[in-house]
Amino acid sequence: MTRLSARGVTAALLSTLLLATVLPARAEGLTVFDWSGYEDPSNHPAYTAKYGSEPDFTFFGDEEEAFQKLRSGFAADLAHPCSQSIPRWREAGLIEPLDTAKLTAWKDIEPGIAAMKNLMTSEDGKAWFLPFEWGNSLVLYRSDTVKPEDIPTLKALTEPKFQGRISIGDNVDDAYALASLAIGLKDWTQMTDAQFQEASDFLRALNKNVRMYWTENTDLSQALASGELDVAWGWNETASSLKASGQPVEMLKDTAVGVSTWVCGYVRLKGATADEAHQYDFLNAISDPAVSKYLVETWGYGHGNAKGMAAVPPDVLKAKGYDNVDGFLKNTLFQQPLPTDLRQKMIAEFEKIKAGY
Repeated sequence: MTRLSARGVTAALLSTLLLATVLPARAEGLTVFDWSGYEDPSNHPAYTAKYGSEPDFTFFGDEEEAFQKLRSGFAADLAHPCSQSIPRWREAGLIEPLDTAKLTAWKDIEPGIAAMKNLMTSEDGKAWFLPFEWGNSLVLYRSDTVKPEDIPTLKALTEPKFQGRISIGDNVDDAYALASLAIGLKDWTQMTDAQFQEASDFLRALNKNVRMYWTENTDLSQALASGELDVAWGWNETASSLKASGQPVEMLKDTAVGVSTWVCGYVRLKGATADEAHQYDFLNAISDPAVSKYLVETWGYGHGNAKGMAAVPPDVLKAKGYDNVDGFLKNTLFQQPLPTDLRQKMIAEFEKIKAGY
């Protein structure tokens, strides 16, 4: 001992023991596989309050990347996929059923989400998916260069005036949601072979105008803010954050033109090693109604908890376009789970389209 006396060591040990009696237990070992940004502690404040620390977060860029990494043996405890991926993840044996008796808000899920077929539960009655947030993929535009009347229909995005001024996500689900709406289809689970071809033809025509296929929301935000783009097919979050910073970016929320609604949430991964209590504490924290106002106000997304959404101040809901949730959702294309073979066909075709074929 050169720096501490024996008395000093004893005092340090006593201090550590005393701290352990008053501080909450640390959340050791919980790993969440997520989209970048969702590590925000305000999305799960009850969890942080209970454990005094955050889970470990690792990130994926899109769900195809997440799917392939998990199939290759990547280890985590919870993950954050979206509605259209659930059947595929389940069929691949990547996820475990949920014990709904341990989910405090299971019965408070938004009715429109709970009614989606093959999402929260499978035909055998097992529960697999806890919805967290829902939002929209819709037309974003710079209001200083584009007017709503310039886009009377989604097919207007293929016109020469938008050449090199458009961006859509490098995301097969959002791409085919856009294409489905462009051809007048609002239930993509019923897509015929002829409609698939028509939707793919639209994406090929659109590809001629695409300046960039965005993968990170920050890239899209920067391109819109700089004036590099006039129009994008993107998410509520992008327009909300840009408007808050004073940028002239608006959302085209006209469901007659076309809006797609997606639902994302959390699943338990097969082989999870974290304490089960920590897993369910996190799941209950993200579905706590106290999170609703923050999610709507800051992210521009709806929360999966209907009671929480009902408690959000009406002016906040109206500002984000959620003052009539039921009426709005009835007129959008819900990104419901797709048949696996149809989604695989979309993935293959979208890669060809981006490559110019």
